[in-house]
Amino acid sequence: MDYIDKFKKNILKESEEPDNLEKIKGIDFNKEVNISNLIESYKTTGHSASEIYRVMDIIKEMRKEKCIIFFGYTSSMVSSGLRDIFKYLAEHKMIDVIVTTAGGVEEDIIKCLGPFLLGDFKLSGKQLRDKGINRIGNILVPNERYIKFEDFLIPILDKIKEPINPSEFVEILGREIDNEESIYYWCYKNNIPVFCPALTDGSIGDMIYSYLFKNPDFKIDIANDLKKINEIAMTSKKTGVIILGSGMVKHHIVNANLMRGGSDYAVYLNNAQEFDGSDAGALPEEAISWGKIKPNDKSIKVFGDATILFPLIVFECFKR
Repeated sequence: MDYIDKFKKNILKESEEPDNLEKIKGIDFNKEVNISNLIESYKTTGHSASEIYRVMDIIKEMRKEKCIIFFGYTSSMVSSGLRDIFKYLAEHKMIDVIVTTAGGVEEDIIKCLGPFLLGDFKLSGKQLRDKGINRIGNILVPNERYIKFEDFLIPILDKIKEPINPSEFVEILGREIDNEESIYYWCYKNNIPVFCPALTDGSIGDMIYSYLFKNPDFKIDIANDLKKINEIAMTSKKTGVIILGSGMVKHHIVNANLMRGGSDYAVYLNNAQEFDGSDAGALPEEAISWGKIKPNDKSIKVFGDATILFPLIVFECFKR
């Protein structure tokens, strides 16, 4: 064999053509383009676009199978305009259980008292601090919003005479804010439980800390909420999970589904990596090893920014 033949054999090994696979093809901008056929084109675009299309297929199947849908998101999602999309899902009873963080609760209520503002990622922290403005990425929240929130919250705390669960606490906030722009107003109206085991990790916690000096008997009890979310999972015929972000909300949802032998469907959308062994970065395969997700092909993780991707998902899977 001469060098040319050897070179060709090594570089261009004879191939076996796979059967029944889609051909890679993007959208044709020479034709009419709308959001529906743009999303349809993701199926054969490849890379993350095709993964997002698979996410949409899985969520559509969750809904078709009438799964109890556990929906989780972090506080930064509520800081952003995604809050209005979450409100839409709760208003129309398209999700069944919510798990979020303290910020994911309080920032929804605070937005009813005053808007958040669009800033810039590169603004000076010192200058913002001097002006009494807090930055969440490129979103700005003046301290005045938290003053209004304290004025709203303290009278509610005064009415609570017995130990209360975080889910009951969020229900009261939703009832008392009485504002149709609020996620938790609609959760209250539609009996959607909201679990927040880290309720004190935010402005609510700061205010409760201050409140305890004069009211040392005030108590929040998370134990009954743990029983409640686990039993929702255990008594559901089928469950699906949609988790935006990671950390506590991600594990709290999948661990509840461990009690029933794993969720039937799972969608993760975050940017965390798994090289450090964190649950935040763990892929669905790791949850399958624990029994938190059932071992089928109905789970997926997509890396990406939820503020960009989730509106498309909701349009395709819930709105259209």
